[in-house]
Amino acid sequence: MWKHISVERVLDALTSVLSGPAALAFVPAISLAAFWIGGERALVVAAFCLPLIFLGAAAIDARSDQRRQRRNPPGGMMAIDAFATELEGIFKAFTPGGADSAGILVALDDYPGFLDLHGNAAADHLAEQFGRRILSVVRTQDIVTRLDQNKIAIGLQPSHQLDLEACIQMAGRIQSVVEEPFTLNGTSVYVSCSIGFSQLSSAVDGRYEDWIDAASAALNEAQRNGPSTIRAFSSDTQRRSRIRANLRKEFEAALDNGEIRPWYQPQISTDTGRVTGFEALARWEHPQKGVLSPQVFLPFAEQAELMERLGQAMRHHAFAAMRDWDRAGIVVPRIGVNFSSDELRDPALIDRLKWELDQNDLTPDRLAVEILETVFSRRPDDVITRNVTSMSKLGCCIDLDDFGTGHASIASIKRFNVSRIKIDRSFVAKADRDAGQQQLVSAILTMAERLNVETLAEGVETPGEHALMAQLGCDHVQGFGIGKPMPFEKTLDWVAAHQNKVDGMPKIGRKTGL
Repeated sequence: MWKHISVERVLDALTSVLSGPAALAFVPAISLAAFWIGGERALVVAAFCLPLIFLGAAAIDARSDQRRQRRNPPGGMMAIDAFATELEGIFKAFTPGGADSAGILVALDDYPGFLDLHGNAAADHLAEQFGRRILSVVRTQDIVTRLDQNKIAIGLQPSHQLDLEACIQMAGRIQSVVEEPFTLNGTSVYVSCSIGFSQLSSAVDGRYEDWIDAASAALNEAQRNGPSTIRAFSSDTQRRSRIRANLRKEFEAALDNGEIRPWYQPQISTDTGRVTGFEALARWEHPQKGVLSPQVFLPFAEQAELMERLGQAMRHHAFAAMRDWDRAGIVVPRIGVNFSSDELRDPALIDRLKWELDQNDLTPDRLAVEILETVFSRRPDDVITRNVTSMSKLGCCIDLDDFGTGHASIASIKRFNVSRIKIDRSFVAKADRDAGQQQLVSAILTMAERLNVETLAEGVETPGEHALMAQLGCDHVQGFGIGKPMPFEKTLDWVAAHQNKVDGMPKIGRKTGL
């Protein structure tokens, strides 16, 4: 490979000389030398051959220009297919103990969040600056291509000095340049990036594609530990990547065979103590590993773009549970179902939701649409805005989940016609013993009262926290102190036992003057 490249460089240099203007200066001298050595016959041969030589050199130089332009096109970014061809050539030419290379993947952190917050024009500007900064720091002989608006791949040309430390230093320089602030509408905006790389020497036992997969696995690990993280591929990375890949496949199969379904956590009224609803929380009932929480499998669902399928499965089970509670004569006014950003971006969501409610003979007011506060705190795109407002007009209750953690504005609460604020557990914890926590909760409840919005306290774990929420005027409570999430089969007995406990329980008086 490298002998081939050196021959190419010699030919490029020779054709550059022959096709350049300077070569014309030697034509008289060459003709005179031919006549002096071979007479008129040699002069005639030279007269015929010289133009052919120069024309051939020009043609070769044109092809060289095309090859150089393909390798380093205007702007410095190669087409993906050309990049892959170059990288495959480097891979095939590698010999153990020889010059090493590295494949590097650089990705901007939380690019979807930046897009939601600043819009498409700003995101395009960021992507352009991202590419320019990458090109400014890599070497001229290295190859670069854009995989996505927020992801760029780099192939380092082989070098005997390219050890692990040199790769880390290179990744650090790239990260420093990318993370410098850039100007947006006259203000400085900061972004971070994650980097994963794989040295060629650590992937030579496999195929060319395995080298790219190794760099991708390192990037995924960096993003999970990020933001602004650098990771090198290793045998441990490979092992963890295989485990995650197997779990992703298992997750898809689990969706198909019904292993993933809701567990239900009760919500009760602070006035009456009666059940006012259940929240449907995803659980994976794994046949070997037991019950897995969302923290384990949601990352796989997001990476595999399966959040919409997960949401449909959750609503299917949740609506069926509502129908079965009704048939059993158990009063459950609402079921809370979480909606991800991916689901809210689906233009067909409203039509599908209407069909699902009709199939289960449910009215829209019995569905509480739970949306994270971070969705409201960003600038939602048109589809999200239209879907949320349409669900509200349909009659669904809009619950603002984890309130206090995402900086949602009061204007957003009114614009999306939020029905209920769910106070995040971080404010509720130890509020009965911490005056500062109590003041925060009181402020939230006062605001909600002025906006005529219901409230629910999440994460209530002790009788003291429950009593305080009631005294301060919170409408509903939810948490382990009330009831843990449980499969549907256990909800019937739990509701019956809870109602027996509520009968005869004295009411807790509310605090006045809020």
